[in-house]
Amino acid sequence: MNGEKPSPPRAGRREWLGLGVLALPTLLLSLDMSVLYLALPHLAEDLRPSGGQLLWIMDVYGFMIAGFLITMGTLGDRVGRRRLLMVGAAVFGLASMAAAFAPSAEALIVTRTLMGVAGATLMPSTLALISNMFADPRQRAVAISVWMSCFMGGTAVGPLVGGLLLQWFWWGSVFLLGVPVMVLLLVCAPLLLPEYRSPGSGRLDPTSVALSLAAILPVVYGFKSLAEHGPGPVPLAAVLLGLATGTVFVRRQLRLPDPLLDLGLFRERSFGAALTAMAVGAVAMGGTFLLLSQYLQMVAGHSPLVAGMWQVPGSLAMIAATMAAAPLAARIGRANVIGGGMFVTAAGFVLLFLAPAENGTPVVVAGLVLASVGLGPGGALGTDIVVGSAPRERAGAAASMSETGGEFGIAMGVAVLGSLASAVYRANVVLPEGVPEEAGRTLPAAVAAAGRLPADPAGRLLDSAREAFTDGLNLAGAIGFVAMVVFGALALVMLRAAPAAEPMAETEPAEPVEPVGAPVGSPAGDPVKEEAAEKAAERHSEADESTADQGSVQVSGTDGRT
Repeated sequence: MNGEKPSPPRAGRREWLGLGVLALPTLLLSLDMSVLYLALPHLAEDLRPSGGQLLWIMDVYGFMIAGFLITMGTLGDRVGRRRLLMVGAAVFGLASMAAAFAPSAEALIVTRTLMGVAGATLMPSTLALISNMFADPRQRAVAISVWMSCFMGGTAVGPLVGGLLLQWFWWGSVFLLGVPVMVLLLVCAPLLLPEYRSPGSGRLDPTSVALSLAAILPVVYGFKSLAEHGPGPVPLAAVLLGLATGTVFVRRQLRLPDPLLDLGLFRERSFGAALTAMAVGAVAMGGTFLLLSQYLQMVAGHSPLVAGMWQVPGSLAMIAATMAAAPLAARIGRANVIGGGMFVTAAGFVLLFLAPAENGTPVVVAGLVLASVGLGPGGALGTDIVVGSAPRERAGAAASMSETGGEFGIAMGVAVLGSLASAVYRANVVLPEGVPEEAGRTLPAAVAAAGRLPADPAGRLLDSAREAFTDGLNLAGAIGFVAMVVFGALALVMLRAAPAAEPMAETEPAEPVEPVGAPVGSPAGDPVKEEAAEKAAERHSEADESTADQGSVQVSGTDGRT
């Protein structure tokens, strides 16, 4: 073979069918997040939660996902990714049923907490299994594009599905969506998905788990609180506490021989560059989606269902662009697709900067479509780079870092852009005489106050409030434009200059408990079959070490070094 390494094995029908199984929880998680917002009025009327309880019902799910992603990604590497996926699916399905029939706000908060912990097992497990099943870099890029498209598809159809369910059924029906999906996953996973774990990993460090939670949860809470209530001692203290704990967590990981979070992954230049690009995109879009949803409903005057339908074109455009990511990168290179996509997103933010308070729906929707088209391919290729830069036995940890970066990015975007837009609103709104001061704090408060006023002062209040809110949206558009241009240029330079990664040295072979393509349900303890499995794993490992040239969709490094 003239010293050349063999090409990676290509995935077959079983792996592609398995990808369909992995897409199910991805679709569900994004759909579950979007339908709850429509159900809140019905839920509040039935359970009568306090203001604080309502916030916890909305936020505790995201808090738990963000807090447990790192732990669950690493745990899957150690106990088995398929096993953790199935346990998480079972818990998520049971918690969804309990949430649907929750008799009180407290019970719903508890069940939402369990759903968040279970949800944290699903995302990194699915991504890590994709890295096992698709060793060929081109096929893996396509598979991750499909995976991300399903996530975006759930966001797109969520408002429509939620609106239809709430028209005919009670609020708990939105939670029951997860039950048949999880049952199907539990039935199909043993038939189509491989099992994989890293046998050389040590025990999970409980101190690191506690430190990761104590670092992530206060920061996410602080950012969300800043966005909702503005600067204050409690959210600022929470952020500082989280950052201080995060410093202790990082120092501990650097000392441990078998850390919960492998910071050595950042030695790969492309890994850090891709993670940064995705986080910046999440910051920009997280804050922007928050503002656009309010604009469409309270400035443009659309109903929640119509406002959701206006956001569908952006989601569909992102899905189409994501599916085009792999073939486009094969032609012009990953760096050009990711960096160029951020420039396209910058053009979308220009339209948001120019959006007017009156008749601005077409401008806002066009800006959303452009921004979505630009970020879709970058999200798919960036995820491919992050997961593929890690050795196979650390793929779960890498996937969890990708998801955690996205969670942090969205939380920061909501906090930073939401807080700046709120500050602009408070500075520019003009309250007619006799209007309570709380109407000057947020647009929803102004709309509520206008409903209790005579026609003339109500009209003047709404006109001023809508203009002030649009000024805040325009500022967010300007900030998003600058961020996309700056980080798009950095992505072009860093990803284009990043060298192909060398295979990482490993002291022990990784253990594919059930190699991809092997018969399902092989008898355990059979020496002949175990020896055959070991030889197959060695051949698979040697094949995975091959690399493609820099201009292809090959990630920096391979995902299967064993």
